[in-house]
Amino acid sequence: MLGACTTSVDSMRATVIHGPRDVRLEEVPDPALRADGDAIVRVVAACVCGSDLWRYRGVVPIARPSRIGHEFVGVVERVGTGVSALRPGDFVIAPFYHCDGVCANCRNGVSTSCLRHGWWGAPDVDGLPVDGAQGERVRVPDADGTLVPLSEPPSDALIPGLLSLSDVMATGHHAAVSAGVGPGSTVVVVGDGAVGLCGVIAAKRLGASRIVAMSRHEDRQRLAVEFGATDVVEQRGGEGVAAVRELFGGIGADHALECVGTKESMEQAIQSTRPGGMVGYVGMPAAGAELPIQRMFYSNVGVNGGVAPARDHIAELLPDVLSGAIQPGRVFDVELPLDRVSEAYAAMDERRAIKVLLRP
Repeated sequence: MLGACTTSVDSMRATVIHGPRDVRLEEVPDPALRADGDAIVRVVAACVCGSDLWRYRGVVPIARPSRIGHEFVGVVERVGTGVSALRPGDFVIAPFYHCDGVCANCRNGVSTSCLRHGWWGAPDVDGLPVDGAQGERVRVPDADGTLVPLSEPPSDALIPGLLSLSDVMATGHHAAVSAGVGPGSTVVVVGDGAVGLCGVIAAKRLGASRIVAMSRHEDRQRLAVEFGATDVVEQRGGEGVAAVRELFGGIGADHALECVGTKESMEQAIQSTRPGGMVGYVGMPAAGAELPIQRMFYSNVGVNGGVAPARDHIAELLPDVLSGAIQPGRVFDVELPLDRVSEAYAAMDERRAIKVLLRP
């Protein structure tokens, strides 16, 4: 720990959620270096995530006003004495959690289970406060293990794509990898939010020959097709399953990507997968989400996935974002300044936006 560290008297602006549909931009203390492995990052861009809406809608209770936001890119301003891989001025991508990068779980490729794992906006394992991403600056614990630096500052046009690597593109990729998508695969993507659309990108990138996007929204359908979807199915439930199966000889696709997190979306994914196929699931589970074990048993449909280890996926995906081979930043269809963060949440909640990018 930093023995002589004191809390900064300066302030910054950050988003605080007080209750259902009550998000405010407030003055809060500037972050300070509190441990030798810390970095202070000035946020260049952040965003609102679909999972943020669970608290915004009151599905997840809010015990007290708290910081919110877990996706950001920015510039390193200061580093602690124990930081060796970063220096002030580096442009960095932050995954949606922090990790040390050296524990057994990190070495096994599951950095979301890091023994020092923590979430933005919640105290770290040492009980020290960590800022939410929807603000002007963030204290990053275990900065060497958490942050991914770029070799040079990116152009402004690349910012949305780089920001997508914090969560949605890495998560869509995790769904495709967990499902075993490869050259010649047939894939159905359940969910047309930012993660589902990035799942389409991921399936195409991994060589899928046919990709079905399940979507009832014309703007999202268009984007899915531009990302590589070969078919669109608007129906849900039994009608949706029947439509998907009809596309694949009556048996279903080789793989399904479940990108929603409800009981209904999981059933849709499993029933749309052919016997012996695999579902990759990354939707944050909502209340009531469950697996139909008997159906899985008799159909030999497998399920694999979970919370995406984004820090582990960024290195693979970053070159394709920098080269323009993939353009996941296009899921950001609305951009707002940070002082309009309440409007950003409303736009996401009312499905007037796929994903909102925030500029401090």
